[in-house]
Amino acid sequence: MLDVVLLVPEVVEQRLQRGVNDLELGRREVEPESDFAWLNQIIGHRSTGRYRSDRARATAATGSILRRSAYAGEVRRSLFTIALGAAIAILAVPVAASAGIAPTPAAASLPQPPVAAPVPTGALMVLLDQHRGHIASAARAGVDASISRLGAKPAGKSVPEIGLITVRAPAGVSTAALAAKLRAIPGVASVQPERRYVPRALPNDPGYTTVDPNEGVPYQWYLTDEDFPQAWDISTGRQALVGVIDSGIDATHPDLASKLAVAPIDQQLFNSTGPAGTDQVGHGTHVASLACAATNNGIGIAGAGDNCRLVIEKTDFTDSSIAASIVDATNRHVGAINMSFGPDPSAAPAAAPESEVRALGYAAQHKVVLVAAAADAPVTEQGDPANVLQPAGTGSNIAKGIGLDVTAAQFGAQHASFAGVGSEISLAAYGAFNPNSSSLVACTGQPIGILGAYPSTLTQLEEPPDPAACRVSLGGSTNYATVAGTSMAAPQVAAVGAMMRALNPYASLTDLLEIIKRTAQRPAGTGWSSDNGWGILNAGAALDATRHLDRLAPVSRISAPRVTTQETLLLRWSGHDQRHAPLTTSGIAYYLVFDRVNGGRTHRLARTTRHTLKFHTHPGDRYMFWTVAVDKAGNHEAKPVRVQTRVPR
Repeated sequence: MLDVVLLVPEVVEQRLQRGVNDLELGRREVEPESDFAWLNQIIGHRSTGRYRSDRARATAATGSILRRSAYAGEVRRSLFTIALGAAIAILAVPVAASAGIAPTPAAASLPQPPVAAPVPTGALMVLLDQHRGHIASAARAGVDASISRLGAKPAGKSVPEIGLITVRAPAGVSTAALAAKLRAIPGVASVQPERRYVPRALPNDPGYTTVDPNEGVPYQWYLTDEDFPQAWDISTGRQALVGVIDSGIDATHPDLASKLAVAPIDQQLFNSTGPAGTDQVGHGTHVASLACAATNNGIGIAGAGDNCRLVIEKTDFTDSSIAASIVDATNRHVGAINMSFGPDPSAAPAAAPESEVRALGYAAQHKVVLVAAAADAPVTEQGDPANVLQPAGTGSNIAKGIGLDVTAAQFGAQHASFAGVGSEISLAAYGAFNPNSSSLVACTGQPIGILGAYPSTLTQLEEPPDPAACRVSLGGSTNYATVAGTSMAAPQVAAVGAMMRALNPYASLTDLLEIIKRTAQRPAGTGWSSDNGWGILNAGAALDATRHLDRLAPVSRISAPRVTTQETLLLRWSGHDQRHAPLTTSGIAYYLVFDRVNGGRTHRLARTTRHTLKFHTHPGDRYMFWTVAVDKAGNHEAKPVRVQTRVPR
């Protein structure tokens, strides 16, 4: 049995038995919607104040874990908050390796936390039937009318592009009863409970502290080790657009204010922490800056994406908010989306909601490079959205997956001991300096985190007793901090993905994902591994390979007289491989020459590297001729120019 105390205005004793799915309140089973409704009412009336969160601490005498959350007698968040310091205890249990992939030896020696999963919000997500990827407006209207007759109330985000309607049961009707009725409505594909996510949590080891300026390495050593300078020589990222779905952003930060492509978008409906241009957690600002902080401006840090710009989607981390954020960022034509969040570690395992799967599919269809952070624990199940982008058992297949599941490496090209492993891992990027060295005092001693921009106000990630974010003074400004985690690794990959998309708009999504994996740094002669996947990000090699990827088809033009009495006709043609600077071309390999006589069947006359061909005519016939140029990369001319010739009798 695991005893947990939650400190709220009224002290409530809770008992967490047999794991997190068996929560009791006063010797009865908890009903989240009714038992904690009053918390949301209090939160709704509280617009100011500071959220304090004491991190989980092991108590040696009892083996239990105590976490508390209170401030001046007022509750800032409910039990099911997205805050990293959520007031719930976690019972660590071993997790079996998925898909037959064992953890690395370092990971195997560490205690395995429970597989994380989101927690329910009490709302239901209704997905409509699709026909060839589209949803008929008449069908939508019929479902809307049926839902209205049931008394269901709108809740969360509705996303028409993917057929998502989010509702809540009316008073006196249970969520389960409403779900059963909704499933019976014609045109409804599925009904699922909505859940709430959290930003990828950080290891709660107090050794994760600030950077020491006397360590002898630059603050942003990871940019050099991932070869970003070469990437910047190839592309400045000026046309690159990165979507960041997170806890918001400090829109006034001098390293970020000029990088916003649009005003930050507010996708919060529940438990709002403030306007989209603010960040009370600190997580979103730090993540966004690692991708696209202002570069070469003489202050602060350099963003991985150089001159890339940001589309910020501030989410409350509910399922519908996540889906709406993905679709909205896609509709704003981002080249990549960063998702440094995952399931709440206190909840039971659950499959990804279909709304999220559809939203991710919608983005992938638009060739968006999707990047998710792996778990901040050495487990083989990464949780969604990471395991949707790179499903279990597919990591070692370079051609599989609709996105990238990014784990963390540490200084020295080693796998970070706290980061996810196994068959869902695509690759790694640097997310820590040296997390194995701990300090007895928070934010002092051995550097462990990655430096990024940080809000000017106090945030949840830096609250005592063991803050995850440690402020650093740069040029007299303390609006910077070091934080460690897979959350810090992912945006570096997202920046590269957006730069690649902008550099080569003709490349397919599969092309870009394979290039990022193939060019990753790994020991010579090796391939995929269960710790760092295909290796550690190599931005320069990825941009260089993208520059040399020829997906632009060549063009050609054939000439022939409109009317001729000649028995032998000389066809002539020319062509060239199209060039889009700074991309390289492969050059034309050969031409395919075709004809059609009197509107009949198409015949291939030749495959040749020449530019002329003799053709024998017959009186009274009508001919159509065309060529298809094929380049050395295998691209075929898409719309060949056709000419017609008539031979009189």
